[in-house]
Amino acid sequence: MNCLIVDDNKMARTAMKQLASHVDQLHVAGECSSAMEAYNLLQKEKIDVLLLDIEMPGMSGLELTRNLGKKRPVIIFTTVKKDYAVEAFELNVADYLIKPVNPARFIQAIEKAKEILESSNDEYQVSDTEFIFIRDNGSLKRIRTEEILFMEAMGDYVKLHTLQKFHAIHSTLKALEEKLPPSRFMRVHRSYIVALDKIEAIEDGNIIIQKNAIPVADTYRTALNNKLNLL
Repeated sequence: MNCLIVDDNKMARTAMKQLASHVDQLHVAGECSSAMEAYNLLQKEKIDVLLLDIEMPGMSGLELTRNLGKKRPVIIFTTVKKDYAVEAFELNVADYLIKPVNPARFIQAIEKAKEILESSNDEYQVSDTEFIFIRDNGSLKRIRTEEILFMEAMGDYVKLHTLQKFHAIHSTLKALEEKLPPSRFMRVHRSYIVALDKIEAIEDGNIIIQKNAIPVADTYRTALNNKLNLL
């Protein structure tokens, strides 16, 4: 995997190169001292993993991530502050490392990046995201989208049902809907979003998923039929 190190601090770049040198599958293809320099390099070079600082003069790491669009390398943020964790994970980065970075923690992040790259047909596609992050007991937890069965609005919370368990998330259904790939998930009711590939049957106007009966509102019925390619 080709990686690019982006940090305005030379000592931080050196430390990151030393960590990378101990990982056999990782090759440091270059280093940049600014986000703008990295942006220009990424237009010309094939980079698999971006080790990206957040706080830099001019363009920040967060801004660079947004400007890279849908096709981009797998991004691992490296920063001295925890303050940006939620915003970072909302951008679907692979990991968030606090400097100084522990070698074992660095390897764990690289393994995540490798997993993402191996599951992609080409480059990392934000629009076809493989996971979302949710708050769970004060920490951020990664949920693979393929594990999600359906989501149910409950007041100020959303109950996210997965293959193993459910999670109560302080969010709106609309906010979650915007983060999920529309090719795999669909709103079928003001209170429900379902994973299309988890639908087992439609009986009496209800979608059946793992013995759960989920109502389909009339306003969504035609769109659902079109998605399911009904004969």
